Amino acid sequence: MSTLTIGDYTLKYFDLNAKEVMDKYLRLINVDISDYTFAGNYIWLSTATGFYSIVNDTFCLFILNSGELTMLLPPIGKKDNTYEAILKCFEIMNAHNSNKNYSKIEYVHENILEGFVDYLEEGTLIYEMLKDFVIEKKLVDYIYKVDDLIDLKGDSYKSKRNEINKFKKIYPNHKIEILDKKKHGNDVLNLFNKWVKDRTTYMPKEEVELFLDGIYFERFAIKRLINDYDNLDITGLVIYIDGQIKGFTVGEKINENTASVIIEKTDFEILGCAQFIFREFTKILKNEYMVEYINVGDDMGFENLKKVKMSYRPKKLVPKYVIYQK
Repeated sequence: MSTLTIGDYTLKYFDLNAKEVMDKYLRLINVDISDYTFAGNYIWLSTATGFYSIVNDTFCLFILNSGELTMLLPPIGKKDNTYEAILKCFEIMNAHNSNKNYSKIEYVHENILEGFVDYLEEGTLIYEMLKDFVIEKKLVDYIYKVDDLIDLKGDSYKSKRNEINKFKKIYPNHKIEILDKKKHGNDVLNLFNKWVKDRTTYMPKEEVELFLDGIYFERFAIKRLINDYDNLDITGLVIYIDGQIKGFTVGEKINENTASVIIEKTDFEILGCAQFIFREFTKILKNEYMVEYINVGDDMGFENLKKVKMSYRPKKLVPKYVIYQK
């Protein structure tokens, strides 16, 4: 399916050909949420059908799931065009969907809500019902100061420093390299498979099935990441010990001040590897992109992941909203 026609609008299939167009509109906004990049959406849409269209001179990204159409991001473009674009996008979704309750716009940044709503009360816990829509606060992105992650100063980072020092002492022969698709691609996939096996080995049986459902999508995302690595404006790092890969991570630049970590995986059996590769990759992101902040995305609602991300003392938590119709 290359296009989807709904009323007067033709939605084009979201593939690598959409990158140039999306990047042009992304340059018109300044948000620090990790979802607002081409690579991030392209990678994670590897098992879904994405479409895009230009609506009221904004870039609009849709996803078709079980026959229903939703938006993965709000319309991207100049703020003056956003309000009308949102209204038209809901018309597009409603015209296609079996019920308007399926229509929604996800991962909305506060800046894009300005002008769409009369006000947005800070600290809203669940719902803000404004105009003809319901705005629900969902997850938050965790954003850190680059230098905090590199220096790891103070008592709050003591455990991180200890883990890194232990790693370097136990594995003095470790080797880090910038990720290269041809050289490291197969090793990255093999490490991911080992990571899944290790996780399920120590996981309660009742959690394994749910975990594997999510991993199905992540495996396809990593395959797409490797296959199209050279076309996505991303950078990565791998770590080897005794010739075997023990960790990899990939990230990109979001805006002038912020870079993101898209994905990171390390061997559970190598203590301190996760802390070590995270700090080393932070150095690379700072040097390559000259950024002040690092965004590591949200916690997907998992309490254990929230604890890990909070342990690095985020500088700010940036909320993401979903817009529904009343």
